[in-house]
Amino acid sequence: MSETFEFKVTNRDGTARRGEMTTAHGVVATPAFLPVGTRGAVKALTHRDLLDVGTEILLANTYHLHLRPGDDFVARCGGLHRFIGWSRPILTDSGGYQLLSLGSMRTIDEEGARFRSYLDGSNHSLTPENATEIQLRLGSDIAMVLDECTAYPATIDEARISMERTLRWARRGRDRFLSVKNRCQGAADVLVTNPSQVQFGIVQGGVYPKLREISTHETLEVGFDAYAIGGLGLGEPAEMTYDLVAQTADILPVDLPRYLMGSGTPEDLVEAVARGIDLFDCVLPTRNARNGQLFTRQGRLVIKHSRYADDQLPPDPSCGCYTCRHFSRAYLRHLFMNREMTAATLNTLHNLWFYLDTMRQIREAIVSGTFGRFRQAYHQISSRRP
Repeated sequence: MSETFEFKVTNRDGTARRGEMTTAHGVVATPAFLPVGTRGAVKALTHRDLLDVGTEILLANTYHLHLRPGDDFVARCGGLHRFIGWSRPILTDSGGYQLLSLGSMRTIDEEGARFRSYLDGSNHSLTPENATEIQLRLGSDIAMVLDECTAYPATIDEARISMERTLRWARRGRDRFLSVKNRCQGAADVLVTNPSQVQFGIVQGGVYPKLREISTHETLEVGFDAYAIGGLGLGEPAEMTYDLVAQTADILPVDLPRYLMGSGTPEDLVEAVARGIDLFDCVLPTRNARNGQLFTRQGRLVIKHSRYADDQLPPDPSCGCYTCRHFSRAYLRHLFMNREMTAATLNTLHNLWFYLDTMRQIREAIVSGTFGRFRQAYHQISSRRP
């Protein structure tokens, strides 16, 4: 593990944990939510906006940055932090989920994945080795090992084949990461822009508890700096997700951060924290904002509905974000219906504030020993939402 990477749990309330994750670019208070900045930018927002809503760590996408502008170019610019002008921590995913979403446009075998660029049709590949090298060139603080994200639904045999391939890829990706970091043979061609980068392993196994158990133990054997739970939130029932998260978190080390990838709703965050998860990411708050759906404490608000045409209330009267402090539902509907770019900006500001403020309330509840009451109250409010 890098000397600049550290994780410590400062408070516990049952299984829920309040902690601090230290990276070369700063400290992240956990549990934490990572806004998704796919190409080095969160859609519709500036970095100043992200700082204003309390963003401590950003997620960027290996697959997309590799295709454009290219990881070699980013490395020549001094790494992703310098290129995009972001001084706080960055986590890069490995591209595994994007490979799943490509469907018939990609081919996966033991070597890796081959696919055609959606930009110009050119041929590309992602392997455990070059996915590792791409992220070393990007220079994120946390790099994810390449995994095969198992589709849902999948048979147990399909999930097993996928999980076992992910384990073999994990060993190759970890070997390459360590060889480059240690400057062993064959590493001279890789420009490392952040020597303090660490690498997380990913647990797979579909919705099958035994496969998840095997994947967790064998991924731990590889010896990553920390661990993530992947391949959930793809359509399986929520209670199944929660059970698998609890099972996996119970096996993962208590002294390392646990990252649940790609999940989910605010209710999902509360439930996963209750099961010991520390890090989250999801496109839901930003994507829904661009489509005119706002998260509020009274439920999801679809701003295009005619009922808001003359509504002078803010989206959420109890919210302290810039949008709610300055603008009415009627005005936001006006912007959205007229396809003004400002609509996406104001909606996204609100939704990210809502998510990050939820995480802040969770952390405070854990510190004060009231997380159980917070969780119960949160779901009571949720059950009354339209």
